[in-house]
Amino acid sequence: MKNQFKLSTDKQLIDIDFVHFNIEKSYWGMGRTKEQTVKTLENSLCFGMYNNHEQIGFARVVTDYIFFGYFMDVIIAENYQGQGLGKKLVTYMLEHEVIKNLQTLALKTKDAHEFYEKYEFKKIGDSALWMSIDKQKLN
Repeated sequence: MKNQFKLSTDKQLIDIDFVHFNIEKSYWGMGRTKEQTVKTLENSLCFGMYNNHEQIGFARVVTDYIFFGYFMDVIIAENYQGQGLGKKLVTYMLEHEVIKNLQTLALKTKDAHEFYEKYEFKKIGDSALWMSIDKQKLN
């Protein structure tokens, strides 16, 4: 069967077991309980990526829906990595009506600086982790 990749913000499509399994095995999510994962989904703008009806990617943004958004938990299933799907997911997120109108986007990463720099995220000061896109105009 041909891959039928779909991106959606519909939380009803999210496979909580997929999300929790992948976050729990990440360097940033070790020790997170399933209950905590569920609560984070409830309180975030969530983005899912699906192949046919199987979830293969996920990300979320903690946001006030006006000024600020914090990218978190960006994951692509291991067997789908290396196919440009992370790029598709992040592009979809940045083009989302809410996200593209925010003044500041931030994220933390230990190892994906080069990836996010392609989307105009810049390192913040001397931090080894923090990156942002800041569209706010200072007078």
